[in-house]
Amino acid sequence: MTKKQNILVLGGKGKTGSRVAGRLLAKGQAVRIGSRSETPSFDWEDSATWAGALEGMDSVYITFQPDLAVPGAREAIKGFTLRAVKSGVQKVVLLSGKGEKEAEKCEEIVKNSGLEWTIVRASWFNQNFSESFFLDPILAGHVALPKNEAKVPYVDANDIADVVVEALLNEEHNGKTYELTGPRTLTFSDVVKEISTATEKDIQFTSISMEEYNAMMKEFQLPAGYLWLINYLFEEVLVESNSVITNDIEKVLGRKPIDFSRYANKVAQSGVWDGIEVEQL
Repeated sequence: MTKKQNILVLGGKGKTGSRVAGRLLAKGQAVRIGSRSETPSFDWEDSATWAGALEGMDSVYITFQPDLAVPGAREAIKGFTLRAVKSGVQKVVLLSGKGEKEAEKCEEIVKNSGLEWTIVRASWFNQNFSESFFLDPILAGHVALPKNEAKVPYVDANDIADVVVEALLNEEHNGKTYELTGPRTLTFSDVVKEISTATEKDIQFTSISMEEYNAMMKEFQLPAGYLWLINYLFEEVLVESNSVITNDIEKVLGRKPIDFSRYANKVAQSGVWDGIEVEQL
């Protein structure tokens, strides 16, 4: 029987955090959601909220918004882990980005914090196309993106959540770094084709330059920080060396990872790509 813990899930309403929280609750764990809207509240931009959120917690799942690569992330992770140690936290599981050199600097802070730790480096999520920034273009029926030559081993947020829960509840994962990918690589045009097939809709893909994409984002008046992050991810993460497929999901869970086509068919049946709001999948 798994020992009951008090677990703080940061970003507990986000793509992975909400799934982790739901799974932990189903296993009888005591979960506190780390969010500005919760009581006690948690806000990465207000370190005064950290102690209250950490009080009485045994373990923490750390997700950092918008990404560990952004300026200021290292300082925040350092301050937070120091506070976690003072609060008596025993273990943290950190969600990191596969192939993100800046994020790896945050990983080192966690590894040297004195806490038990597991690092979960994830490839780009399938759910970016149904719960995040690529949803609107799909709904519009026309996706225009740069770097179509990049082959991405997209990973499902449900697989990430399953691995995180295993890491939080079982000591055998202490001190381990897992790189999570799906079972195959896809280009952006491959993804659009898969979604088009699953939805039986005509969704067009256009390959554009990074300059054209930046101009498009500026036209939509997106914040400078968002522009910086998108450029970082496209330039640093969408490279050939980061297209490697791993077997870490199978190693931890004893099963194959969820394939993109299975994800696409499930989302298509839900109505998300018809503009209908539904529960997360």
